[in-house]
Amino acid sequence: MSEKFISISEAIKQNKGKVAIRGWIYRERGSNEFKFLVIRDSSDIIQCVLKKEKFKKQWEDIDKLQIEASLEIIGQIKEDKRAPTGYEISAEKINIVGLSESFPINKDLNEELLGDRRHLWLRSRKMTAILKIRSTIFGAIHEYFRKNNFYEYQSPIFQSVQCEGGSTLFSVPYFGQKGVFLAQTWQLYAEPAIFSLEKIYTIAPSFRAEKSKTSRHLTEYWHAEMEVAWANFEDILFYGEELIKHIVKKVLDENKEELKILERDVKKLEPVINKKFVRMTYTEALKLLKEKANMNIEWGKDLRTIEEDKLSSMFDVPIMITNYPKIVKAFYMKEDSKDKKVVHGVDFIAPEGYGEIIGGSERESDIEKIKKNLIEMGEDPANYEFYLDTRKYGSIPHGGFGLGVERVIAWICGLDTIKDAIPFPRTMTRWKP
Repeated sequence: MSEKFISISEAIKQNKGKVAIRGWIYRERGSNEFKFLVIRDSSDIIQCVLKKEKFKKQWEDIDKLQIEASLEIIGQIKEDKRAPTGYEISAEKINIVGLSESFPINKDLNEELLGDRRHLWLRSRKMTAILKIRSTIFGAIHEYFRKNNFYEYQSPIFQSVQCEGGSTLFSVPYFGQKGVFLAQTWQLYAEPAIFSLEKIYTIAPSFRAEKSKTSRHLTEYWHAEMEVAWANFEDILFYGEELIKHIVKKVLDENKEELKILERDVKKLEPVINKKFVRMTYTEALKLLKEKANMNIEWGKDLRTIEEDKLSSMFDVPIMITNYPKIVKAFYMKEDSKDKKVVHGVDFIAPEGYGEIIGGSERESDIEKIKKNLIEMGEDPANYEFYLDTRKYGSIPHGGFGLGVERVIAWICGLDTIKDAIPFPRTMTRWKP
């Protein structure tokens, strides 16, 4: 076929006249005289009608077509309110590009089956919609940071130190060397770069060996991280709130159709753009849980999923919980000068029970406090010599945060599980395909 092919969405916009489209069979049904094929491409779906009298020589092949066969079709498009997307193509020519065997995904869906056949499930309208929103979110993150004069910067995936707790490290063989791990975060390798570039960000995979089978944990996920020189704690809170607002606005502007396919109630996302985020200290959060939810949490215990979910149910925007106890937070977080039991750390908790989406802090500038914290964690400060050097030569106030991209995707899309927020999820029990 020599005609110029256009996408299905472009054909629908044209709304009449001759069109040439190509794609895969999404649904099919027929009779002795007609074949009805719903064709999909990355942009949309459309029904195509093939009359037997027009395709007598090809009819035997057409009649055998199954879901996911790939085709090129030329015909006349017209409005038809009975069709799935309100338009229909009366086919004049068809070219069968690739036949399909009996497709191994049908209406009998379960998580294990979809996991085993993930490479095929990506073709579903649900996954296509999610992946488009995912692309928008990645683009929005880049756009936000670049508009605010951040430089994109990368750190190594193979690392020699831990940053977020030794129990969640993936050890890897490295030419006979021990003590090499997959990155939990870029942070310890990002902080040295702020003395050069001042404002930096990245989007990169991070790895956590958490023995968790919950709907919000992955062992490999994408991490949007930033680090800023000359920043105080208030600056970190500001950047976090503005980034989330920018992401949500971008999706609401660009992915209306995808949100519709996912049946996402956008009214639940609109307050995120229009209202200030809720802010409270860890101590205030405990008080609120006691008063409103009859939950008594001992001061000094980290907030669990159940407490975060209860707090998130009280508000329609993310909650910024600050001033966590020092004993439950990482060694690099800055001690509060007014209350040495807490640190200038923050967790952003998403609405609707989607958990922590940002964790950040102002960084500790006192080298002796950092050494002391490392020793208390059972770490040898000598292994962190390169990091400690950043405090010896012109140390400055600075801070940063990490955003879990899949958690943001799961929340914005209203997904039941974070596994659907990434093309090929990796969990404690899933490492293939």
